[in-house]
Amino acid sequence: MQKIFFLFVLFFSTLSVMSQNSDMDSVIKLLKEKYAPDSRVGVFNVEAVEQGGQLILKGETSSRLAYDDLILQAKAISGIVRDSIRLLPGRELGDTVWGVIYNSAGTLRAEPRYGSELVSQGLLGMPVMILEKRGGWWRIQTPDKYIGWMNGSVKAMTKPELQQYLQKPKIIVTSVFAHSLEKPERDSLPVSDLVTGNMLVMKGANGEFYHVEYPDGREGYVSKSDGVETTEWLKGIKLTGESIVNTAYRFMGIPYLWGGTSSRGLDCSGFTKTVYFMHGVILARDASQQVHSGKLTDDQGDFSNALPGDLLFFGSKATDDNPEEKVVHVGIYIGNNRFIHASDYIHVSSLDPADPLYDGYNRNRYLRTKRIVGMVGTPGIETIFENEFYKQ
Repeated sequence: MQKIFFLFVLFFSTLSVMSQNSDMDSVIKLLKEKYAPDSRVGVFNVEAVEQGGQLILKGETSSRLAYDDLILQAKAISGIVRDSIRLLPGRELGDTVWGVIYNSAGTLRAEPRYGSELVSQGLLGMPVMILEKRGGWWRIQTPDKYIGWMNGSVKAMTKPELQQYLQKPKIIVTSVFAHSLEKPERDSLPVSDLVTGNMLVMKGANGEFYHVEYPDGREGYVSKSDGVETTEWLKGIKLTGESIVNTAYRFMGIPYLWGGTSSRGLDCSGFTKTVYFMHGVILARDASQQVHSGKLTDDQGDFSNALPGDLLFFGSKATDDNPEEKVVHVGIYIGNNRFIHASDYIHVSSLDPADPLYDGYNRNRYLRTKRIVGMVGTPGIETIFENEFYKQ
């Protein structure tokens, strides 16, 4: 009789645990969809396991809101909860959870190893959040919220140190390619290469050169023909379709590089992002993210309402067999059914079959056109002034 009673209790206890685990799995799934639906910009890798009648939560997240919500709901489901979740930034970093890129283009990888996929780049002078450190690798988040791993290239800072850095006068590199030099002389040895959008602290001027300082303390001289003081740059920005197109033309011929966002090499969304960044605008990193921003001007292949500077998106439409749309490519409309994009290298293509530059492949996978000019301040389109990383 006692054995039957024991089996009876064990059976219902097992059912109870299975029910709790099922409930927690549902909670975890819902919280991931709520707080970190896109793993490129938010970390929420959590699982619930039962051990000795205790519910154990394991994993990591970069969202304090998701963490608090999860603990609250877990305690409502199971009175005994052991919290083994790692909240990022990790405690081992202390107060040093910010940083600034000190190389012309720091490479961001999907995993902390050199053989991992190149997913993006961070430009010299860009502020980043540090989420964790593993060996020589930093797990960072860039101002567009993209997350990845970088080896070197980051000068770690506390928040007060970053605030002090951001307040210093700077120059921005406006040439597609340039160098800083050891001395204010044309034939001096280089300190490093520089690319469009790099920012350096301005310590002063020496004739036709700016005296600059890197985030890691190096100093050099940059020709005034290759850059401008950021205050003057920001004052002179005119965000118009014509200006966007003219800036895009400056990158003609630069080779395609998967994950590239610098003038060393660009992928399609890295190209559109960089062109808009040179107008003080921060866009989302990938084409599949950028497509959710701006104002829809066409989704039928009629470009009569399209204006220069609009973004054209390409991919595969949703069908009954494949219910999810896939956005895989983006370019910048330049007028007359033509667009400029990164595909093999930066070049102009046409959507008009009668045009010698006709691109039938992309015409057949065209999805829609979105307007960015005039839409700054709407979701996914912000200025440097508005971005929380730059305005601390």
